[in-house]
Amino acid sequence: MTPKRFPSAILATCPVPWTEAYTFDETLFRTVVRRWRTEVTPYLYIFGTAGEGYAVTDAQFEAITRAFVGEMPAGTYPMVGVISLSLGTIIERITLGRALGARLFQISLPAWGALTDSEVDHFFRETCGRFPDCQFLHYNLARTKRLLTGADYARLSQAHPNLVAIKMGGEDTAAMADVLAKAPALQCFFTDFGYAALRDTQECGFLMALSAVHLGQAKRFFAARGTELAGMLGELRVILHELKSAVGAEAHMDGAYDKLFIKLHEPSFPLRLLPPYTTTSDATLARFRASLPAAWRNAL
Repeated sequence: MTPKRFPSAILATCPVPWTEAYTFDETLFRTVVRRWRTEVTPYLYIFGTAGEGYAVTDAQFEAITRAFVGEMPAGTYPMVGVISLSLGTIIERITLGRALGARLFQISLPAWGALTDSEVDHFFRETCGRFPDCQFLHYNLARTKRLLTGADYARLSQAHPNLVAIKMGGEDTAAMADVLAKAPALQCFFTDFGYAALRDTQECGFLMALSAVHLGQAKRFFAARGTELAGMLGELRVILHELKSAVGAEAHMDGAYDKLFIKLHEPSFPLRLLPPYTTTSDATLARFRASLPAAWRNAL
């Protein structure tokens, strides 16, 4: 087997708490980071889509990154997400994150229009190629209008040894298996359903998503195999149905869901998203909490 460039692990997001004035609540954020790194996983990231990486200003990016890296000591693996329509801004933010001590970055393709093959190659030259002392995870998602395939990753991973991982959501297991087969050196982080579908036959990482409703159960899910994993997957499908029923049309951004999950563990965590995006309510959280299966209801 081809050795993976990055470990199989639980990868978890750290959403950002905003005050009523939409300023960064650094104290609460640091509390959450400390808890997550101790109780869940040393592999944490900020500024994915759930972490509102698309919405933060440069000043917010710097303040939050500084706090995040400062709470991740030796033996942990802080990953900083960078999302922008501007390649120049992406380069500037990687440069800043690197200066603040980060060496792991999560990158997404610019989303204004679908990139061509040559544009994709240029993007990775200016990120992975420009910062050879850093490691990169690519977030492969439909919002960017260009989903990369196994053939794309085979080409890119050969060109860039510091492209170490990808992450993908959804349940397109054929696309996931294609990446696993054609770019075997990359660690592939899949969310709950994709992970459960492939974990018995493939080495892959676990991108904690819906299972974040219960931290202890999420760790059990990561370690499970066979019938235990299948049984827990069935419970997660029930949870997903109840989540959709509770939220309805109230919110649509990824971060709205992740903030519901984190508030189950940190009651003081605000549900706010940066404007103009709408979020959920405490009443929605109460309905969702009441609907959880018993094994998933009590927080760690």
